[in-house]
Amino acid sequence: MAALSDKLVNEIEAPAKGRKMIFDDHKDAPKGFGLRVTVKRKRAFVLRYNSQGKDRLMTIGEYPTWTLAAARKKAGELRREIDGGTDILEKRREQRAELTVAEVIEKFCKAHADKLASGPAIRGALAKHLKPALGEKRITDVRRRDVIAVVEALAQEKGRQAALLLTYTKQMFAWCEDREIIEANPVATLKAQKVAKELSPKSRARILTDDEIRGLWDCKAAPEGMHAATLLVLQFILVTGQRPGEVCAARLSEIQGRVWTIPAEHRGKTDDDHSVPLTDSALALIQRAAGDEYLFERYKGRPIDVNALSKAVRRCGDALGNGGDKSTRWRPHDLRRTMRTGLAAAGVSETVAETTIGHVRKGIAGVYDRHRYDAEKRAALEAWERRLLAIASGESADNPKVVAIRSKT
Repeated sequence: MAALSDKLVNEIEAPAKGRKMIFDDHKDAPKGFGLRVTVKRKRAFVLRYNSQGKDRLMTIGEYPTWTLAAARKKAGELRREIDGGTDILEKRREQRAELTVAEVIEKFCKAHADKLASGPAIRGALAKHLKPALGEKRITDVRRRDVIAVVEALAQEKGRQAALLLTYTKQMFAWCEDREIIEANPVATLKAQKVAKELSPKSRARILTDDEIRGLWDCKAAPEGMHAATLLVLQFILVTGQRPGEVCAARLSEIQGRVWTIPAEHRGKTDDDHSVPLTDSALALIQRAAGDEYLFERYKGRPIDVNALSKAVRRCGDALGNGGDKSTRWRPHDLRRTMRTGLAAAGVSETVAETTIGHVRKGIAGVYDRHRYDAEKRAALEAWERRLLAIASGESADNPKVVAIRSKT
């Protein structure tokens, strides 16, 4: 046991496997209050208690959504109910037992999905495909075969959408399990390839040619049918290599000097913030943006929608120098792959390149190597900028002579 502090909660390391519990022996902490940490360094405040001979462990809330002080106070309130004879977990189970799939979809989206850059896509897929089929069913009655039937039916016509629906559905059930809305996740081990062959992942290898890079980068004004901020988003993805959804959701408050920090809650695939050093070219694009709250806004206070981004690229492909027919033209995510390929061509190591674009390191290295690579990421992005500007000017990308023009700071 240890006295929990904000510093300890913030800096605690993840266990090598399983999870670890630290119970709070602070003078103001109620009996059984503590912190749970998983291998992915997810931190949640918990309360352990005994009811009628049964050992119970309930989750109060995740950090940093819940502060230590707020969680400790809540634990004290719950402890008083428990000491009065109430089994809190049993009470919650009774209250949640009647939740339908439709109600859970709404709760999941409001509490979690809507905070992600991919939130609109998640909400849309669940509402369009899962809700009509299973919406009236109690969440506790949903079985693995029910989800398979929905996904299989969609896969016959739209394999990609079916694969995404399965991913989002698994995320929703995992969220329900974490909050004890259900006892166990019925689709936790369900793999796409076991549902339908149409769901087997097909890796996309499309990157932009030098002519296509030049065509996009040389656009100084958005073509007819495209919002000015949409063009800036596409160019910003190319120069920074970040995910289209993260760029669309970027806020002005996340820019501090020459660094853009993407909050963990907007990333979805990791529990850590991600810092992106900004090159002169990136800063120049930011200066051209006219957002009030978001960096790239279609209307005041409303960011560019990531789905609308793809539609704009399809609609204005010719004006952007997007070569080939509609089936082979580049898409917004291909800009990120192009940048990542450019990092490799510029001699950037795989570890630094992957960290630069925000990929999570796997295995032991991801657990124990907590170095942030800030200096290395800046050097990598500057190397890519030199290569990009060389391509844009028509010079050899492998022997760039272009010097970036510094933007105003």
